[in-house]
Amino acid sequence: MPELPEVETTRRGIAPHLEGQRVSRVILRDRRLRWPIPEDLDVRLSGQRIVLVERRAKYLLINAEVGTLISHLGMSGNLRLVEIGMPAAKHEHVDIELESGLALRYTDPRRFGAMLWSADPHNHELLLRLGPEPLTDLFDGDRLFQQSRGRSMAVKPFIMDNAIVVGVGNIYATEALFAAGIDPRREAGGISRARYLKLAIEIKRILAAAIERGGTTLRDFIGGDGQPGYFQQELFVYGRGGKPCKVCATELREVKLGQRASVFCPRCQR
Repeated sequence: MPELPEVETTRRGIAPHLEGQRVSRVILRDRRLRWPIPEDLDVRLSGQRIVLVERRAKYLLINAEVGTLISHLGMSGNLRLVEIGMPAAKHEHVDIELESGLALRYTDPRRFGAMLWSADPHNHELLLRLGPEPLTDLFDGDRLFQQSRGRSMAVKPFIMDNAIVVGVGNIYATEALFAAGIDPRREAGGISRARYLKLAIEIKRILAAAIERGGTTLRDFIGGDGQPGYFQQELFVYGRGGKPCKVCATELREVKLGQRASVFCPRCQR
């Protein structure tokens, strides 16, 4: 599933080609996503100039002069730029054609993504209760420490809770906990302020590094320019259960936490 770095990579790839451009038409080939695409999307968006492309958590906000298209890539979706008229393959559900001659094409084999229209996106029910962005000053170790008090849940699902902080998905939670030396099974409420300060620093560092390297391509993800991400080459623990730790050579263990696979080093993490 595309996580925050992959979505931000997509935003950076498509924004220069969308911002300031006018939409000539929208082609809907299949409306059946996680929620149906509005059948009048062509009427709402065609003729409008795209003002700004933003990201909030894992949602892309394509702001037009009147209204905003909220897009989520789901488990296997991607947005990329193609020439208008390029034949559409299977699972290429939407084309947003621009006067520049390019089209923003949405592909989603599993159809778990979304394309919704909103007049007030930041107050949309999907975005309204989200926590702070991890790469801003609103997120730090003090917030993690305060929010964790009295919480008996494991620390890994705690930092993956979008009400605590957005966009820390399975890959980057696993990597940040390893970098901070914290066992993902530890109770969130039993971790000290000092260790949360370290964890927040590592979350920021790892997410920023992943964005600069174009995200992580494990299977489906490609950026807005059609290129894969390269951060997978720097993964220390994610997806490496049973292999030796890159730091101490201890065999990495894999457990289930919050119904997600979690890999950790029993020696480096405590």
